Amino acid sequence: MFRGVSALNLDAKGRLQVPVKYRQTLQADADGCVVITANMGERCLWLYPLPIWEEIERTLVKLPSLDATAQKLKRILMGHATDVELDSAGRVLVSTPLREFAGIDKRVVLIGQGNKFEIWNEAHWNERREQWLSEDEAGGPLPVELESLAL
Repeated sequence: MFRGVSALNLDAKGRLQVPVKYRQTLQADADGCVVITANMGERCLWLYPLPIWEEIERTLVKLPSLDATAQKLKRILMGHATDVELDSAGRVLVSTPLREFAGIDKRVVLIGQGNKFEIWNEAHWNERREQWLSEDEAGGPLPVELESLAL
């Protein structure tokens, strides 16, 4: 289970050092193999342990090829999907096309999302977070799935 926020730096080669507390899980559950892809709804990246990504990929492949929304989803998610292995220092290489997609240069934020991580440009993350917090102040209905959640 991945949770929490980590502010990190990419090195000059575009490598991201995965925090130590997650490396053991990624080694045990995915043999150090991850997939990084573009997020459909935001200019950030998703980092999945390979077994989780393979489940998602099987679902994506079954989507109808003649449906425009399904095709767009497959093009973005599968088209950008990049297999990466943790190196001996616990780093993963974020490819140039993925860094460009997310506007990532040096300062990034790694956000745990349960079964995956999000990788954000730090400044963009801070802007979006403040926007979301402002929107929440205005109120609005909760999704049905969250109505019974006790916080």
